This record gives sequence, structure tokens and C-alpha cells, in this order.
Amino acid sequence: MPSVKSIFSAVLTAAVMSMVRAETHTVHFANNCGFGTPTLIQGPNVLSTGGDVTFGGPLRSAIAYLQTGGCGFNGEGCTLIELTLANPTTPGSGSSVDISLIPPHSFSVTSGFGYFGSGCDGLGADCTFGGCSTAFHQPGDTGVQVACQNNDVNLAITFCL
Repeated sequence: MPSVKSIFSAVLTAAVMSMVRAETHTVHFANNCGFGTPTLIQGPNVLSTGGDVTFGGPLRSAIAYLQTGGCGFNGEGCTLIELTLANPTTPGSGSSVDISLIPPHSFSVTSGFGYFGSGCDGLGADCTFGGCSTAFHQPGDTGVQVACQNNDVNLAITFCL
């Protein structure tokens, strides 16, 4: 017969385990252009071509762009959204998203992003012309990164605002 201590330990473990939930992040696309294919890639893998996609863990070092037929596989020649969506484990280690026009990337369509459903709602950036101040134009333009230090952040990316 189990002891009271072992029963209490099992109940406590079950309660703690039920409170633990997996990290999740959703990327949503809105293509208002009437042309092109929203594309989300990570390394050599295409993760989405326009549909919402939810990740059961962090999404690190991914990129998104509107494939207009003139973009390279890594978004060369197009407006690029760079993203990492991750629950913070230490201060400053959470999610970060930016727009990049660093060559070989260049302005192709108006593009923007915004966090939603995470307590960072309303944080984001839009780039509506090639000289927009909200995008990287050189590697040192780190002030354009938009961070969110909350758990389970989601991201909406819009083309042709």
C-alpha cells in the first residue's frame, strides 16, 4: 500500500505537470497585394507559403517575404522580415523581429509586422518606401529591431499595407 508521502508526491507532481504548457507561436500572413506568395523559411526549409503556421516551441532565425517571382530563395531582391519568436529565459532573450533592406535585399512591396495575443499587442513596424527609417539599411541599424519579452507571442505579417 502506498504511503501518504508517496501519494502526496504523486498528486503534487501531477498538479505541477498540468500547469506546465508548451511554448507556442503563430505566424499569420495578410497579403493585400493581389499578387505574390507570402513565404516563411528557416534555413533550407519552407515553413509556410501563406497559411497560418503554429510552432510548438521557439522559432529562431526565420525570414519572411512576399515571393513576387523576383525574389531569391533567401528573399534577395525583396523586402525581408527577420524573426525570432521565443519565450524569454533570461532578460533580453525573447522575441525579436525587424525589417531588412540590407543588400542583397531591397524594397519590393510595402511590408509590416505586429505582435498579437501576447501582451505586446501594438508593437511592430511598417516600411512603406525604400528609405523607411524602420528597416535595417546597414548591419549597424540595430535600433529598428522590435522586441517582445512575453511568453507565447504571435506575429502578423502584412504585405501591401
